[in-house]
Amino acid sequence: MSMQPLIELKGVSKIFPGVKALDSVDLEILPGEVHGLIGENGAGKSTLIKILTGAYTNDIGKIFVEGKETTFQNPKHAMGLGINAIYQELNILQHLSVVDNIFMGRELKNGKLLDYKTMLQKASELLKDLGQDIDPKMNIAQLGMGHQQMVEIAKSLCVETKLLIMDEPTSSLSEREVRELMKTIRGLKAKGIAVVFISHRLPELFEICDRVTVMRDGKKIKTVDIDNLTEDELIRLMVGRDLEQQFPKIKTEIGEEVLRVENLTKHGVYKNINFSVKRGEILGVAGLVGSGRTEVVRGIFGADTVDEGNIYVKGKNVKIKAPSDAMKHGMAFLTEDRKGQGLILGNTIEFNMATTCYHKFKDNLLVSLKKVKKSAEENISKLQISPPNPKFMAGQLSGGNQQKVVIGKWLNTNAEIYIFDEPTRGIDVGAKVEVYNIMNELISNGAAVIMISSELPEVIGMSDRVIVMSEGNLTAEINRDNLTQENIMKAASASVKEVN
Repeated sequence: MSMQPLIELKGVSKIFPGVKALDSVDLEILPGEVHGLIGENGAGKSTLIKILTGAYTNDIGKIFVEGKETTFQNPKHAMGLGINAIYQELNILQHLSVVDNIFMGRELKNGKLLDYKTMLQKASELLKDLGQDIDPKMNIAQLGMGHQQMVEIAKSLCVETKLLIMDEPTSSLSEREVRELMKTIRGLKAKGIAVVFISHRLPELFEICDRVTVMRDGKKIKTVDIDNLTEDELIRLMVGRDLEQQFPKIKTEIGEEVLRVENLTKHGVYKNINFSVKRGEILGVAGLVGSGRTEVVRGIFGADTVDEGNIYVKGKNVKIKAPSDAMKHGMAFLTEDRKGQGLILGNTIEFNMATTCYHKFKDNLLVSLKKVKKSAEENISKLQISPPNPKFMAGQLSGGNQQKVVIGKWLNTNAEIYIFDEPTRGIDVGAKVEVYNIMNELISNGAAVIMISSELPEVIGMSDRVIVMSEGNLTAEINRDNLTQENIMKAASASVKEVN
Protein backbone atom coordinates (compact mmCIF):
# COMPACT_ATOMS: atom_id res chain seq x y z
CA MET A 1 0.00 0.00 0.00
CA SER A 2 1.44 3.34 -1.03
CA MET A 3 1.88 6.19 1.45
CA GLN A 4 -0.75 8.93 1.43
CA PRO A 5 0.78 12.18 0.11
CA LEU A 6 1.17 15.00 2.58
CA ILE A 7 0.48 17.49 -0.23
CA GLU A 8 -1.05 16.68 -3.60
CA LEU A 9 -1.61 19.06 -6.52
CA LYS A 10 -3.88 18.01 -9.38
CA GLY A 11 -3.95 20.07 -12.59
CA VAL A 12 -2.93 23.31 -10.85
CA SER A 13 -2.59 26.38 -13.11
CA LYS A 14 -1.83 30.04 -12.43
CA ILE A 15 -2.29 32.73 -15.06
CA PHE A 16 -0.95 36.30 -14.98
CA PRO A 17 -1.59 38.91 -17.69
CA GLY A 18 0.40 37.78 -20.71
CA VAL A 19 1.92 34.67 -19.12
CA LYS A 20 0.78 31.24 -17.92
CA ALA A 21 3.10 30.78 -14.96
CA LEU A 22 1.83 27.28 -14.09
CA ASP A 23 0.21 24.93 -16.58
CA SER A 24 -1.75 21.92 -15.25
CA VAL A 25 0.85 20.84 -12.67
CA ASP A 26 0.46 17.54 -10.82
CA LEU A 27 2.70 17.04 -7.78
CA GLU A 28 2.89 14.76 -4.76
CA ILE A 29 5.00 15.45 -1.65
CA LEU A 30 5.29 12.54 0.78
CA PRO A 31 5.72 12.78 4.57
CA GLY A 32 9.36 12.68 5.63
CA GLU A 33 10.85 12.95 2.14
CA VAL A 34 13.31 15.50 0.79
CA HIS A 35 11.79 16.49 -2.54
CA GLY A 36 13.96 18.46 -4.94
CA LEU A 37 12.32 21.10 -7.13
CA ILE A 38 14.41 22.21 -10.07
CA GLY A 39 14.09 24.04 -13.36
CA GLU A 40 15.46 26.97 -15.29
CA ASN A 41 14.61 30.48 -14.10
CA GLY A 42 11.06 31.20 -15.20
CA ALA A 43 10.11 27.50 -15.07
CA GLY A 44 7.38 28.18 -12.50
CA LYS A 45 9.10 27.12 -9.26
CA SER A 46 8.52 30.43 -7.45
CA THR A 47 4.85 30.54 -8.46
CA LEU A 48 4.39 26.96 -7.24
CA ILE A 49 5.96 27.81 -3.87
CA LYS A 50 3.73 30.86 -3.47
CA ILE A 51 0.66 28.71 -4.12
CA LEU A 52 1.84 26.10 -1.57
CA THR A 53 2.38 28.83 1.04
CA GLY A 54 -0.89 30.68 0.39
CA ALA A 55 0.67 33.82 -1.13
CA TYR A 56 -1.10 33.04 -4.45
CA THR A 57 -4.35 31.23 -5.14
CA ASN A 58 -4.42 28.79 -8.02
CA ASP A 59 -6.81 29.67 -10.87
CA ILE A 60 -7.44 26.06 -11.95
CA GLY A 61 -6.94 22.67 -10.30
CA LYS A 62 -7.17 21.21 -6.82
CA ILE A 63 -4.86 21.02 -3.78
CA PHE A 64 -5.11 18.30 -1.13
CA VAL A 65 -3.48 18.40 2.32
CA GLU A 66 -3.35 14.94 3.92
CA GLY A 67 -6.12 13.82 1.59
CA LYS A 68 -8.45 16.76 2.25
CA GLU A 69 -9.16 19.26 -0.53
CA THR A 70 -7.94 22.68 0.56
CA THR A 71 -7.91 26.24 -0.76
CA PHE A 72 -5.23 28.29 0.98
CA GLN A 73 -6.72 31.63 2.00
CA ASN A 74 -3.39 33.30 2.89
CA PRO A 75 0.08 32.44 4.26
CA LYS A 76 -1.26 32.29 7.83
CA HIS A 77 -3.76 29.65 6.75
CA ALA A 78 -1.00 27.58 5.12
CA MET A 79 1.18 27.88 8.25
CA GLY A 80 -1.76 26.70 10.34
CA LEU A 81 -1.78 23.55 8.21
CA GLY A 82 1.92 22.99 8.91
CA ILE A 83 3.44 24.51 5.74
CA ASN A 84 6.38 26.88 6.22
CA ALA A 85 8.99 28.32 3.87
CA ILE A 86 12.50 29.71 4.17
CA TYR A 87 13.40 32.01 1.31
CA GLN A 88 16.74 32.99 -0.19
CA GLU A 89 16.34 36.41 1.46
CA LEU A 90 15.82 35.46 5.11
CA ASN A 91 12.78 36.86 6.90
CA ILE A 92 14.56 37.99 10.05
CA LEU A 93 15.09 41.37 11.70
CA GLN A 94 18.75 42.21 12.32
CA HIS A 95 18.12 44.54 15.27
CA LEU A 96 16.25 41.92 17.30
CA SER A 97 17.52 39.03 19.40
CA VAL A 98 17.43 35.38 18.33
CA VAL A 99 14.48 34.61 20.64
CA ASP A 100 12.53 37.66 19.43
CA ASN A 101 12.99 36.53 15.82
CA ILE A 102 11.92 32.95 16.58
CA PHE A 103 8.69 34.02 18.28
CA MET A 104 7.96 37.13 16.20
CA GLY A 105 4.20 37.38 15.68
CA ARG A 106 3.47 34.40 17.95
CA GLU A 107 4.83 35.51 21.30
CA LEU A 108 3.98 33.47 24.39
CA LYS A 109 2.13 35.26 27.18
CA ASN A 110 1.47 34.80 30.85
CA GLY A 111 -1.74 36.69 31.29
CA LYS A 112 -1.22 40.03 29.58
CA LEU A 113 2.57 39.96 29.92
CA LEU A 114 5.13 38.32 27.65
CA ASP A 115 6.36 35.01 29.04
CA TYR A 116 9.98 35.70 28.15
CA LYS A 117 11.34 32.94 30.39
CA THR A 118 9.37 30.24 28.56
CA MET A 119 10.24 31.70 25.17
CA LEU A 120 13.96 31.62 26.02
CA GLN A 121 13.65 28.03 27.22
CA LYS A 122 11.76 26.88 24.12
CA ALA A 123 14.12 28.79 21.78
CA SER A 124 17.10 27.11 23.41
CA GLU A 125 15.45 23.68 23.06
CA LEU A 126 14.64 24.27 19.38
CA LEU A 127 18.19 25.34 18.61
CA LYS A 128 19.66 22.38 20.50
CA ASP A 129 17.36 20.02 18.57
CA LEU A 130 18.94 21.47 15.42
CA GLY A 131 22.42 20.84 16.85
CA GLN A 132 23.07 24.56 17.40
CA ASP A 133 24.85 26.07 20.39
CA ILE A 134 23.40 29.57 19.93
CA ASP A 135 22.54 31.88 22.84
CA PRO A 136 18.89 32.92 22.21
CA LYS A 137 19.59 36.28 23.88
CA MET A 138 22.18 37.21 21.20
CA ASN A 139 21.42 39.89 18.67
CA ILE A 140 20.77 38.22 15.31
CA ALA A 141 23.25 40.59 13.58
CA GLN A 142 26.09 38.97 15.56
CA LEU A 143 25.51 35.64 13.79
CA GLY A 144 26.91 34.49 10.44
CA MET A 145 24.60 33.70 7.54
CA GLY A 146 24.56 29.97 8.29
CA HIS A 147 23.51 30.46 11.91
CA GLN A 148 20.92 33.06 10.88
CA GLN A 149 19.45 30.43 8.59
CA MET A 150 19.32 27.96 11.49
CA VAL A 151 17.38 30.57 13.47
CA GLU A 152 14.95 30.82 10.55
CA ILE A 153 14.51 27.03 10.63
CA ALA A 154 13.95 27.14 14.41
CA LYS A 155 11.37 29.88 13.81
CA SER A 156 9.52 27.54 11.42
CA LEU A 157 9.64 24.68 13.92
CA CYS A 158 8.28 26.63 16.91
CA VAL A 159 4.86 25.80 15.49
CA GLU A 160 3.88 22.36 14.17
CA THR A 161 5.58 21.99 10.79
CA LYS A 162 4.80 19.17 8.39
CA LEU A 163 6.37 20.67 5.27
CA LEU A 164 9.36 23.02 5.17
CA ILE A 165 10.14 24.64 1.81
CA MET A 166 13.76 25.78 1.36
CA ASP A 167 14.37 28.14 -1.55
CA GLU A 168 18.07 28.22 -2.54
CA PRO A 169 19.10 27.68 1.09
CA THR A 170 22.83 27.27 0.37
CA SER A 171 23.36 30.21 -1.99
CA SER A 172 25.06 32.42 0.64
CA LEU A 173 26.63 29.72 2.82
CA SER A 174 30.22 28.60 3.19
CA GLU A 175 31.11 24.95 2.58
CA ARG A 176 31.13 24.23 6.32
CA GLU A 177 27.71 25.87 6.74
CA VAL A 178 26.33 23.81 3.85
CA ARG A 179 27.49 20.59 5.59
CA GLU A 180 25.76 21.77 8.76
CA LEU A 181 22.54 22.50 6.88
CA MET A 182 22.56 19.06 5.22
CA LYS A 183 22.87 17.44 8.65
CA THR A 184 19.91 19.51 9.87
CA ILE A 185 17.77 18.50 6.88
CA ARG A 186 18.49 14.82 7.58
CA GLY A 187 17.38 15.43 11.17
CA LEU A 188 14.10 16.98 9.98
CA LYS A 189 13.52 14.03 7.66
CA ALA A 190 14.09 11.60 10.55
CA LYS A 191 11.29 13.37 12.45
CA GLY A 192 8.90 12.83 9.54
CA ILE A 193 8.99 16.45 8.31
CA ALA A 194 8.89 16.78 4.53
CA VAL A 195 11.33 19.20 2.89
CA VAL A 196 11.00 20.76 -0.54
CA PHE A 197 14.58 21.61 -1.50
CA ILE A 198 15.13 24.12 -4.32
CA SER A 199 18.69 24.55 -5.55
CA HIS A 200 20.58 25.24 -8.76
CA ARG A 201 23.58 23.36 -7.32
CA LEU A 202 22.98 19.93 -8.79
CA PRO A 203 25.42 17.99 -6.54
CA GLU A 204 23.37 19.11 -3.51
CA LEU A 205 20.22 17.59 -5.01
CA PHE A 206 21.97 14.25 -5.49
CA GLU A 207 23.31 14.39 -1.93
CA ILE A 208 20.13 15.18 0.00
CA CYS A 209 17.01 14.47 -2.11
CA ASP A 210 14.91 11.31 -2.34
CA ARG A 211 12.99 12.43 -5.41
CA VAL A 212 13.21 15.40 -7.72
CA THR A 213 10.57 17.17 -9.81
CA VAL A 214 11.76 18.98 -12.92
CA MET A 215 9.81 21.97 -14.23
CA ARG A 216 10.06 23.80 -17.54
CA ASP A 217 7.93 26.63 -19.00
CA GLY A 218 5.35 26.35 -16.21
CA LYS A 219 4.87 22.60 -16.70
CA LYS A 220 5.96 19.60 -14.67
CA ILE A 221 8.26 17.60 -16.91
CA LYS A 222 8.97 14.63 -14.65
CA THR A 223 9.18 13.43 -11.05
CA VAL A 224 11.81 10.73 -10.58
CA ASP A 225 13.81 9.00 -7.83
CA ILE A 226 17.15 10.81 -7.64
CA ASP A 227 18.99 7.48 -7.62
CA ASN A 228 17.66 6.81 -11.13
CA LEU A 229 19.17 10.00 -12.62
CA THR A 230 22.57 11.24 -13.71
CA GLU A 231 23.55 14.90 -13.65
CA ASP A 232 23.56 15.04 -17.46
CA GLU A 233 20.06 13.54 -17.61
CA LEU A 234 18.82 16.07 -15.04
CA ILE A 235 20.24 18.96 -17.08
CA ARG A 236 18.60 17.57 -20.24
CA LEU A 237 15.23 17.44 -18.49
CA MET A 238 15.67 21.02 -17.25
CA VAL A 239 16.67 22.71 -20.48
CA GLY A 240 15.00 20.39 -22.98
CA ARG A 241 18.23 19.86 -24.88
CA ASP A 242 21.74 18.53 -24.43
CA LEU A 243 23.95 21.08 -22.76
CA GLU A 244 26.97 20.33 -24.92
CA GLN A 245 29.30 22.73 -23.23
CA GLN A 246 28.72 23.93 -19.70
CA PHE A 247 31.47 26.57 -19.95
CA PRO A 248 31.56 27.86 -23.56
CA LYS A 249 34.97 29.53 -23.30
CA ILE A 250 36.15 31.15 -26.55
CA LYS A 251 39.61 32.17 -27.66
CA THR A 252 40.08 35.85 -28.39
CA GLU A 253 43.05 38.01 -29.22
CA ILE A 254 44.35 39.53 -26.00
CA GLY A 255 44.96 43.23 -26.58
CA GLU A 256 46.33 46.18 -24.67
CA GLU A 257 46.05 46.71 -20.94
CA VAL A 258 42.90 48.65 -20.03
CA LEU A 259 43.02 48.53 -16.23
CA ARG A 260 45.87 48.28 -13.73
CA VAL A 261 45.84 48.69 -9.97
CA GLU A 262 49.00 49.24 -7.94
CA ASN A 263 49.33 48.79 -4.16
CA LEU A 264 45.59 49.21 -3.60
CA THR A 265 44.97 49.23 0.16
CA LYS A 266 42.04 49.66 2.51
CA HIS A 267 43.31 49.37 6.08
CA GLY A 268 42.02 46.30 7.85
CA VAL A 269 40.36 44.92 4.72
CA TYR A 270 42.99 44.38 1.97
CA LYS A 271 46.52 45.57 1.30
CA ASN A 272 49.00 46.06 -1.57
CA ILE A 273 46.78 44.62 -4.29
CA ASN A 274 48.44 44.62 -7.74
CA PHE A 275 46.95 43.28 -10.97
CA SER A 276 45.98 44.25 -14.50
CA VAL A 277 43.44 43.17 -17.10
CA LYS A 278 43.60 43.49 -20.90
CA ARG A 279 41.18 43.81 -23.78
CA GLY A 280 39.70 40.49 -24.84
CA GLU A 281 40.46 38.87 -21.49
CA ILE A 282 38.40 37.38 -18.67
CA LEU A 283 40.28 37.76 -15.41
CA GLY A 284 38.90 35.45 -12.74
CA VAL A 285 39.04 36.45 -9.07
CA ALA A 286 38.86 33.56 -6.59
CA GLY A 287 39.11 33.25 -2.82
CA LEU A 288 37.20 32.04 0.20
CA VAL A 289 34.42 34.00 1.91
CA GLY A 290 35.97 37.01 3.67
CA SER A 291 39.08 37.07 1.44
CA GLY A 292 38.40 40.66 0.33
CA ARG A 293 37.47 39.94 -3.31
CA THR A 294 34.30 42.03 -3.44
CA GLU A 295 35.80 44.82 -1.32
CA VAL A 296 38.66 45.29 -3.81
CA VAL A 297 36.39 45.71 -6.84
CA ARG A 298 34.05 47.98 -4.88
CA GLY A 299 37.11 50.12 -4.13
CA ILE A 300 38.12 50.18 -7.80
CA PHE A 301 34.59 51.19 -8.83
CA GLY A 302 34.36 53.94 -6.18
CA ALA A 303 31.56 52.27 -4.23
CA ASP A 304 33.87 52.19 -1.18
CA THR A 305 36.78 54.40 -0.22
CA VAL A 306 40.40 53.32 -0.77
CA ASP A 307 43.17 54.42 1.61
CA GLU A 308 46.20 53.96 -0.65
CA GLY A 309 47.21 52.93 -4.15
CA ASN A 310 46.75 53.93 -7.77
CA ILE A 311 44.28 52.98 -10.49
CA TYR A 312 45.26 53.26 -14.16
CA VAL A 313 42.74 53.15 -17.02
CA LYS A 314 44.34 52.77 -20.47
CA GLY A 315 47.65 53.84 -18.96
CA LYS A 316 46.32 57.00 -17.32
CA ASN A 317 46.35 57.43 -13.54
CA VAL A 318 42.73 58.22 -12.61
CA LYS A 319 41.03 59.32 -9.41
CA ILE A 320 37.82 57.42 -8.67
CA LYS A 321 35.92 58.77 -5.70
CA ALA A 322 32.44 57.56 -6.67
CA PRO A 323 30.78 55.12 -9.10
CA SER A 324 30.00 58.05 -11.41
CA ASP A 325 33.76 58.60 -11.82
CA ALA A 326 34.28 54.92 -12.69
CA MET A 327 31.48 55.04 -15.26
CA LYS A 328 33.06 58.09 -16.91
CA HIS A 329 36.21 55.99 -17.31
CA GLY A 330 34.31 53.17 -19.03
CA MET A 331 33.64 50.81 -16.11
CA ALA A 332 30.52 48.78 -15.34
CA PHE A 333 29.89 46.88 -12.10
CA LEU A 334 27.33 44.08 -11.82
CA THR A 335 27.02 43.68 -8.06
CA GLU A 336 26.65 40.43 -6.15
CA ASP A 337 23.41 41.71 -4.58
CA ARG A 338 21.26 42.17 -7.66
CA LYS A 339 18.09 42.72 -5.63
CA GLY A 340 19.50 45.14 -3.07
CA GLN A 341 21.96 47.07 -5.23
CA GLY A 342 21.47 46.07 -8.86
CA LEU A 343 17.76 46.66 -9.41
CA ILE A 344 14.85 48.85 -8.39
CA LEU A 345 12.44 45.98 -7.86
CA GLY A 346 9.34 48.16 -7.70
CA ASN A 347 9.86 49.50 -11.21
CA THR A 348 9.76 48.15 -14.75
CA ILE A 349 12.35 46.39 -16.87
CA GLU A 350 12.66 49.40 -19.17
CA PHE A 351 13.10 51.81 -16.25
CA ASN A 352 15.85 49.67 -14.72
CA MET A 353 17.68 49.32 -18.02
CA ALA A 354 17.72 53.08 -18.49
CA THR A 355 19.04 53.98 -15.02
CA THR A 356 22.72 53.93 -16.02
CA CYS A 357 22.42 56.21 -19.05
CA TYR A 358 19.36 58.44 -19.18
CA HIS A 359 21.41 60.98 -21.13
CA LYS A 360 21.36 58.58 -24.12
CA PHE A 361 17.58 58.84 -24.35
CA LYS A 362 17.18 62.61 -24.24
CA ASP A 363 15.40 64.68 -26.87
CA ASN A 364 16.72 68.13 -26.05
CA LEU A 365 16.12 68.40 -22.27
CA LEU A 366 13.49 65.67 -21.93
CA VAL A 367 13.89 61.91 -21.77
CA SER A 368 12.20 60.19 -24.72
CA LEU A 369 10.12 57.34 -23.30
CA LYS A 370 9.87 56.00 -26.85
CA LYS A 371 13.68 55.65 -27.01
CA VAL A 372 13.77 54.06 -23.55
CA LYS A 373 11.19 51.48 -24.62
CA LYS A 374 12.92 50.74 -27.93
CA SER A 375 16.29 50.22 -26.24
CA ALA A 376 14.70 47.95 -23.63
CA GLU A 377 12.98 45.89 -26.34
CA GLU A 378 16.32 45.41 -28.13
CA ASN A 379 18.03 44.24 -24.92
CA ILE A 380 15.08 42.01 -23.97
CA SER A 381 15.35 40.30 -27.36
CA LYS A 382 19.15 40.04 -27.22
CA LEU A 383 19.19 38.67 -23.67
CA GLN A 384 16.05 36.52 -24.11
CA ILE A 385 14.35 37.98 -21.05
CA SER A 386 11.04 36.37 -20.13
CA PRO A 387 8.39 37.64 -20.17
CA PRO A 388 9.44 39.90 -23.09
CA ASN A 389 7.51 42.90 -21.81
CA PRO A 390 9.36 46.19 -21.07
CA LYS A 391 6.57 47.19 -18.67
CA PHE A 392 6.92 44.07 -16.53
CA MET A 393 8.01 44.75 -12.93
CA ALA A 394 11.60 43.73 -12.16
CA GLY A 395 10.59 42.37 -8.75
CA GLN A 396 8.25 39.83 -10.38
CA LEU A 397 10.96 38.33 -12.60
CA SER A 398 12.79 35.10 -11.83
CA GLY A 399 16.35 35.37 -10.50
CA GLY A 400 17.95 34.59 -13.87
CA ASN A 401 15.83 37.16 -15.69
CA GLN A 402 16.59 39.76 -13.01
CA GLN A 403 20.29 39.11 -13.63
CA LYS A 404 19.75 39.65 -17.36
CA VAL A 405 18.09 43.02 -16.66
CA VAL A 406 21.13 44.06 -14.59
CA ILE A 407 23.38 43.02 -17.48
CA GLY A 408 21.16 44.90 -19.92
CA LYS A 409 21.39 48.16 -18.00
CA TRP A 410 25.18 48.00 -18.08
CA LEU A 411 25.31 47.00 -21.75
CA ASN A 412 23.59 50.33 -22.43
CA THR A 413 26.71 52.15 -21.16
CA ASN A 414 29.03 50.63 -23.82
CA ALA A 415 31.66 50.19 -21.11
CA GLU A 416 35.15 48.85 -21.80
CA ILE A 417 35.73 47.23 -18.38
CA TYR A 418 33.01 44.97 -16.94
CA ILE A 419 33.19 43.73 -13.35
CA PHE A 420 30.90 40.73 -12.69
CA ASP A 421 30.56 39.83 -8.99
CA GLU A 422 29.06 36.33 -8.62
CA PRO A 423 27.29 36.67 -12.01
CA THR A 424 25.54 33.27 -11.91
CA ARG A 425 24.65 32.94 -8.22
CA GLY A 426 21.16 31.52 -7.84
CA ILE A 427 20.46 31.03 -11.55
CA ASP A 428 20.02 27.78 -13.42
CA VAL A 429 22.45 26.00 -15.74
CA GLY A 430 20.77 27.21 -18.93
CA ALA A 431 20.78 30.85 -17.81
CA LYS A 432 24.42 30.46 -16.71
CA VAL A 433 25.44 29.55 -20.26
CA GLU A 434 23.60 32.62 -21.54
CA VAL A 435 25.56 34.81 -19.10
CA TYR A 436 28.84 33.20 -20.21
CA ASN A 437 27.97 33.87 -23.85
CA ILE A 438 27.34 37.54 -23.01
CA MET A 439 30.84 37.65 -21.50
CA ASN A 440 32.18 36.01 -24.66
CA GLU A 441 30.50 38.67 -26.78
CA LEU A 442 31.93 41.46 -24.63
CA ILE A 443 35.52 40.24 -24.91
CA SER A 444 35.05 39.53 -28.64
CA ASN A 445 34.19 43.22 -29.03
CA GLY A 446 37.37 44.27 -27.21
CA ALA A 447 36.08 44.78 -23.68
CA ALA A 448 37.80 43.38 -20.58
CA VAL A 449 35.91 41.31 -17.99
CA ILE A 450 36.74 40.80 -14.31
CA MET A 451 34.72 37.90 -12.89
CA ILE A 452 34.49 37.16 -9.17
CA SER A 453 33.09 33.72 -8.43
CA SER A 454 32.91 31.28 -5.54
CA GLU A 455 32.34 28.40 -7.98
CA LEU A 456 35.74 26.99 -8.93
CA PRO A 457 34.49 25.11 -12.03
CA GLU A 458 33.16 28.44 -13.33
CA VAL A 459 36.43 30.25 -12.59
CA ILE A 460 38.46 27.52 -14.28
CA GLY A 461 36.04 27.11 -17.18
CA MET A 462 35.76 30.77 -18.21
CA SER A 463 38.94 32.61 -17.14
CA ASP A 464 42.08 33.39 -19.15
CA ARG A 465 43.94 34.14 -15.91
CA VAL A 466 42.96 33.93 -12.25
CA ILE A 467 44.10 35.97 -9.29
CA VAL A 468 43.46 34.48 -5.86
CA MET A 469 42.90 36.35 -2.60
CA SER A 470 43.22 35.24 1.01
CA GLU A 471 42.73 37.33 4.15
CA GLY A 472 43.01 40.60 2.23
CA ASN A 473 46.16 39.57 0.37
CA LEU A 474 46.61 38.70 -3.29
CA THR A 475 48.29 35.31 -2.95
CA ALA A 476 48.44 34.02 -6.53
CA GLU A 477 48.22 34.82 -10.20
CA ILE A 478 47.62 31.64 -12.20
CA ASN A 479 47.73 31.32 -16.00
CA ARG A 480 45.11 29.25 -17.81
CA ASP A 481 47.56 26.38 -18.40
CA ASN A 482 47.97 25.93 -14.63
CA LEU A 483 44.33 26.46 -13.62
CA THR A 484 43.40 23.61 -11.30
CA GLN A 485 41.23 23.47 -8.20
CA GLU A 486 44.28 22.36 -6.22
CA ASN A 487 46.33 25.42 -7.23
CA ILE A 488 43.46 27.80 -6.53
CA MET A 489 42.63 26.27 -3.13
CA LYS A 490 46.31 26.24 -2.12
CA ALA A 491 46.49 29.97 -2.77
CA ALA A 492 43.04 30.65 -1.25
CA SER A 493 44.21 29.26 2.08
CA ALA A 494 47.62 30.99 2.00
CA SER A 495 48.54 34.34 3.53
CA VAL A 496 51.48 35.21 1.28
CA LYS A 497 52.00 34.97 -2.45
CA GLU A 498 52.99 31.40 -3.30
CA VAL A 499 51.76 30.40 -6.76
CA ASN A 500 52.77 31.92 -10.09
